[in-house]
Amino acid sequence: MISNKITNGLIGNPIIPGDKSISHRSIIIPSISNGITEINNILKSEDVYHTLNAFKNMGVEIEENKDKVIIFGKGLTSLNKPQTEIYLGNSGTSARLLTGLLASQKFVSKLTGDKSLSSRPMRRITEPLLKMNASIETSNGNLPIIIKGNKLNNTIIDITIPSAQIKSGLLLAALNTHGLSKIVEHNISRDHTEIMLEAFDADIGIEKIDNKKIISINGKKELKSVNIDVPSDLSSSSFFIVAALVNKNSHLKMSNINVNPTRNGILLALKKMGAKINFLNKRQINKEEICDIEVFYSNLNGCELGPEIAKLMIDEYPILSVAACFANSPSIFRGLSELRVKESDRLKLITTNLERCGVNCKVEEDDLYIYPSDQYEINNNSIQTDYDHRIAMAFSVMGSKIGELNILDSDSINTSFPSFIEEFNKIGGKLS
Repeated sequence: MISNKITNGLIGNPIIPGDKSISHRSIIIPSISNGITEINNILKSEDVYHTLNAFKNMGVEIEENKDKVIIFGKGLTSLNKPQTEIYLGNSGTSARLLTGLLASQKFVSKLTGDKSLSSRPMRRITEPLLKMNASIETSNGNLPIIIKGNKLNNTIIDITIPSAQIKSGLLLAALNTHGLSKIVEHNISRDHTEIMLEAFDADIGIEKIDNKKIISINGKKELKSVNIDVPSDLSSSSFFIVAALVNKNSHLKMSNINVNPTRNGILLALKKMGAKINFLNKRQINKEEICDIEVFYSNLNGCELGPEIAKLMIDEYPILSVAACFANSPSIFRGLSELRVKESDRLKLITTNLERCGVNCKVEEDDLYIYPSDQYEINNNSIQTDYDHRIAMAFSVMGSKIGELNILDSDSINTSFPSFIEEFNKIGGKLS
């Protein structure tokens, strides 16, 4: 894909797809509930379809039409042994959540993925599951994973890594485990799983003590299906927000964006940088915080962000780094170690590609430094993505500001935002 410079700004109302994190959970939780769930605005991307196809593989009846997905759930223990190995493509969310869910089932299953997913660390979910008496075999801590369904023991597990995927995998394991399980979270992470489980009538309790969050699950209680309206994805909207902020004469408005406070760091960071962003029509849908977002071109300031905000926005650092390139002073983003173990080594790709765009930047330990300039001279217009969708979209925005960039392996965007090119061009972008 080629990203070209624009001159007249970005104007309009791009349609942002359904939230990816909530879409995954909107398939998983209804599939093990009793009753019929109708899901509106689910993200129909490659990652989400891998989750959906996994449950079809395990015998769950799922109907799809243009506007909604309908899931016929039959309870916690209704899943069947999968007919084939479960292939999850590039979806880390699918892999870690399903590892937890399948650990308590009565059959053997095998999870596989593509080259990128097969290099991502899975011990962070398998090791706490082993403490619950799970029987899991990994390939040196990676996929493929063989899960031999087992009767799990309720226990107390501490999570020190800020990861909603680990927490959610353990919660799903605890649902089908006799007795009270407790998960002690020492760092904030997305709470979509807790919100949805509560809506589905799980026996779940949440207690906050100092900086810890203690989640209690009384297992073996059957879940009751409810319908789900998936809000639009904040992470996907962030590419449009930053594109409008850095391109003169821009004015965008996006509807129904999820602004859950456990993942709104990108908005806090951009506001700190002086971004002109308005939050309109604030409301709740399915107990998730929703609003419409209006954004205008802005003169941004550089800023320093500590490691604590990384817990609220680790996925958005690629696009925030692009915003920092057009600020009027340097930026320092600290504590980005988790960027190294995402779909790619994002920290390395950010600096490699910024340098190709002529940006002065550096990494010291886990801290990223960006020194903006009034004008950039492209050294190499080939953008290396290592098949990472967020790197591809972030540097599409970069090209809209500095000139032609060739985004390699841009079809990775289909994992989270299949209509990205169409929506970007609709508001004045030049992607081809």
